[in-house]
Amino acid sequence: MVEVVVSFLVFGVLAAAMVLVNPLLGPRRPNPARERPFECGSPPLQDGIGPVNVPFFLVALLFLAFDVVVLFLFPLAVAFRGRGLSGLAALGVFALILGAGFAYAWKKGVFRWS
Repeated sequence: MVEVVVSFLVFGVLAAAMVLVNPLLGPRRPNPARERPFECGSPPLQDGIGPVNVPFFLVALLFLAFDVVVLFLFPLAVAFRGRGLSGLAALGVFALILGAGFAYAWKKGVFRWS
């Protein structure tokens, strides 16, 4: 435990020293050509990203949430395999809560694009 704390301190001090010493020792030669934004070495094609529809974000966040939760189903099934009916009941409660969240999102109209 002490080694971990010491290594965090040493590397934290080293990182802070690098950040603080860089403006003092590094060359600073401003150039208008260097200050312009670029995309893969060429001038940008547009000013910025336009507005994105809010339901896209909701569906993306729900996908991430349900995807991560569903990923836990297999390890939970393996962990509860030897527990018999109580393990099956625990997985059933987990699936019920997951289904209730999905039904709530469906009822709120998150999956409608219009």
